[in-house]
Amino acid sequence: MHSDAATPKQYIDLLPDDRRRAIRKVRATIRKHLPRGYVENMAWGMIAYSVPLSIQPDTYNGQPLMYAAIASQKNHMAIYLTGVYAHEPTRKKLVQQWKQSGGRLDMGKSCFRFRTIDDVPLDALGAAIAAFSVDEFIQLVSKVQRR
Repeated sequence: MHSDAATPKQYIDLLPDDRRRAIRKVRATIRKHLPRGYVENMAWGMIAYSVPLSIQPDTYNGQPLMYAAIASQKNHMAIYLTGVYAHEPTRKKLVQQWKQSGGRLDMGKSCFRFRTIDDVPLDALGAAIAAFSVDEFIQLVSKVQRR
């Protein structure tokens, strides 16, 4: 569900209790493992982690490159992982770790949907978030866009 919240804190505060707890845990994991240079902001009605335009101003849509995002949707919560989506070896590793954790894997093209925090292997998520520095992510996006 799209949110008009102006800040990540406001976004979380507007969630029902069960979702607030889950999104807080996912957010804490992302923030703990997020490489330097990315910024947390609100974008597209979600909590997003992006490359600032001051670092990479040349984007296909004039918006900061989104590295990851968290959202509370109507029937689920989701973690969007653009870097993982764009890099098959990292995606395969995360999928394998997710399955091994026993958590329910419900995966879209660039998102992992979940209904409870127990479905999310936070250690594997942290490793996936830590996988790409800002410079590596910019290079990865450039390669994907050239295809």
